[in-house]
Amino acid sequence: MTSSIPTTHVGSLPRGSELTPLLLARDAGEPYDAAAFDSAVQMAVDAAVAAQVAAGVTIVSDGELGKVGYSTYIIERLSGFGGNSARKPALDLAPLPELRTKLAAIMGAQEFTRADCVGPIRLVNLDPLHDDIRRFRTALDRHGEGARAFMNSASPGLITAFQANAFYPTHDAYLADLVDAMRPEYEAIAEAGFELQLDCPDLAMSRHTGYQEMEEAAFLKTIEANVAALNAATANIAPERMRMHICWGNYEGPHDHDIPLERIIDIVLRARPATILFEAANPRHEHEWTVWRDAALPDDKILAPGLIDTCSNYLEHPELIAQRIARFIDIVGADRVIASTDCGFGTFAGYGKIDPAVTWKKLAALREGADLAAARL
Repeated sequence: MTSSIPTTHVGSLPRGSELTPLLLARDAGEPYDAAAFDSAVQMAVDAAVAAQVAAGVTIVSDGELGKVGYSTYIIERLSGFGGNSARKPALDLAPLPELRTKLAAIMGAQEFTRADCVGPIRLVNLDPLHDDIRRFRTALDRHGEGARAFMNSASPGLITAFQANAFYPTHDAYLADLVDAMRPEYEAIAEAGFELQLDCPDLAMSRHTGYQEMEEAAFLKTIEANVAALNAATANIAPERMRMHICWGNYEGPHDHDIPLERIIDIVLRARPATILFEAANPRHEHEWTVWRDAALPDDKILAPGLIDTCSNYLEHPELIAQRIARFIDIVGADRVIASTDCGFGTFAGYGKIDPAVTWKKLAALREGADLAAARL
């Protein structure tokens, strides 16, 4: 029995109308005032930590507010990336041009740089990470003393899914250099005292996005390699200090090309992080709680199901959240469940459907639902 069920979220939070232009300009290589940028990000992180604590979030993040996006920020830290390739529509949206236009109008244009891998991948600048760590620590000292904290980082496989390989002879060769280049970032986050979250939508979403041209057998082989790379890169970090997030894409589309969870769960469970965050609230994946029920879950795995949708401004009722949590408590017990969100609230600067004010309402409802579930144990 537990007296409280922890709550968290996937990581990214809305960057706001003042910070977004600064992030996009920096991403585009335009001149900027470094001191003014740092001050603006610090203010935003301070506000985000305070708002998370006020909403009752147990395990908080910096909102990834110093990054233009969760998967593309690495081009300022690693060498070997260049250009700006056009994005292929997701398979479910490709035949629906009118819907793509509507979604762009609602969610915003994806103005960030989408580079390719065009040369050897090497770590060249970890200062932006140390800036993120410093700002987060400052905000925690001011507004979140005693709170558990996590920071996001792109997994090696995620990087390959967003930054297409135009240099290495094989996918495995690309991964091998990413393991060496990203390991210092992972270890620095852990050494700073934060839980490390590896973002891994490559294990699900990329089936119909970045890896969409593969047959399913080739896709499964690819994500097996991606998990092996993640494990190698995090070998020096204890599993209980890590979380991983898998998802099928944070957008309101048909999602009728999503690979079923049951096809990938065995591969997901081979990854070292103890805590798994996954979609369990949206209409395409809520039913898959039975896959977790029927899986051979290792005793050290902690489930952090998404209990609120991040593609809709509907505010979930706490009773619904409590009912959703109960399914997972019945599977692994209350001590191995964390109430979370389907995905992030601001995966890229200037992109996302959720109104910033609704973000905090949703996180507060998550807390209420978790408390309802805990009271019934």
